[in-house]
Amino acid sequence: MARYTGPKHRLARREGVNLLDKSSASLQRRLNIKPGMHGAKKSRRRLSEYGLQLREKQKAKTMYGVLERQFKRLVTQLEKQKGDTSELMLSLLETRLDNLVYRLGFAKSRFQARQFVSHGHIRVNGKKLNIPSYQVKVSDVIEIDETMQKTPDVMKIMQDKPELVSFLSREGTLGKLNRMPKSEDIVVPFNTQQIIEYYSR
Repeated sequence: MARYTGPKHRLARREGVNLLDKSSASLQRRLNIKPGMHGAKKSRRRLSEYGLQLREKQKAKTMYGVLERQFKRLVTQLEKQKGDTSELMLSLLETRLDNLVYRLGFAKSRFQARQFVSHGHIRVNGKKLNIPSYQVKVSDVIEIDETMQKTPDVMKIMQDKPELVSFLSREGTLGKLNRMPKSEDIVVPFNTQQIIEYYSR
């Protein structure tokens, strides 16, 4: 299964925005310095309209850990649905299984959540699923496998209860998608409209 395995901070520094799930003093200090040996000497150029659209797309891909082929497939899926395209895009990204595992506080980051799903440690409605991009449906129940719950790292993660977004609920090791996300439920560091314009060229 394809995934990014390089330095995580590099991704955030490339965009000049913290797209990772946690902050560190090191990253905050270097956010405005481009990655690479001569990054400190490079200034951020004024981008064309196409360049701006491309960067917004890259931010979304980085934040949710989606590769280009997956993202293009997602946009194609949007074209077949009725409604606000920007809101539908956010809804599809937010209801990916790996993202909801992270949002429910079952993992410290989306990278870790993706790993948990890929290794078969997550169940949806009692069935083991190992597809991070699986689209969770309303009323689906997500839980961590019983064996995984007993590991020290997961036990520690589960003790820190996150502030849940309004479309999710959690009770112990069970999480549930109560409704589809709306744009006002979440704040994202990218412009969905510019991403749509990028793909509609």
